[in-house]
Amino acid sequence: MKVRNNSTSSYLSGATGVASAGPAKKTEAVAQTRRAADQPIDVTTIMGIPESELTPKVKAAFEKLLTEVVNMRQELERAQKRIGYLEELADQDSLAPVLNRRAFVRELGRMMSFAERYGSPGSVLFFDVNGMKQVNDSHGHGAGDAALKHIASSLLENVRSSDIVGRLGGDEFGVVLAQATTEIAMEKAAQLSNDVQSEPVVWEGVELEVSVSYGVHTFSGEEHIDDALHAADKAMYEQKRNAAAKQE
Repeated sequence: MKVRNNSTSSYLSGATGVASAGPAKKTEAVAQTRRAADQPIDVTTIMGIPESELTPKVKAAFEKLLTEVVNMRQELERAQKRIGYLEELADQDSLAPVLNRRAFVRELGRMMSFAERYGSPGSVLFFDVNGMKQVNDSHGHGAGDAALKHIASSLLENVRSSDIVGRLGGDEFGVVLAQATTEIAMEKAAQLSNDVQSEPVVWEGVELEVSVSYGVHTFSGEEHIDDALHAADKAMYEQKRNAAAKQE
């Protein structure tokens, strides 16, 4: 965490307790904490009951109870990790290492709410793979899957960690750019398109030509999520038609 000023630094030091001491005291305090953690649980110390007032049976009961508490805490931590793993698995696309449509739409909604609250625009990019049917027909669906994975990886590698990448459908991908104006988003979409096309996909010794068309929509957060996606999708098809017209 970056500390912006001395007052914040002082607050953090006071909050930690150990951090406000000198280096020698801090080292000793950490060492004492580690030694205490390695010692067996002292029931009488925890409960505040003198050793002389505890019968062996009562002490054994307390120790058993504390052991069960520790075991329950460990089991809870394992369950929380398992839940986190399952949640991540539920959000991931079945083929590519990006979010699935449900998770992407959820994150887009969060970005749009942020834009509306703070008045900072964001943009959603809609990508459609060109010639996917020809790839599947000529080389099989395995080649098509390889092309989709390549596109997903290329998008992930060339956006910021704060941006969102997802697969919206068969050969459609979406990217949400945080705090990006239309000008910035258009420039980024063109760059991502070039990144996808610049690196060939090799399938069973054959080099596949993979490219994408894209559309951009900048949102302020006032419109509905579906409307934002539809606008980006519409812009993508317009670009695809214009590119096809130039080739004729």
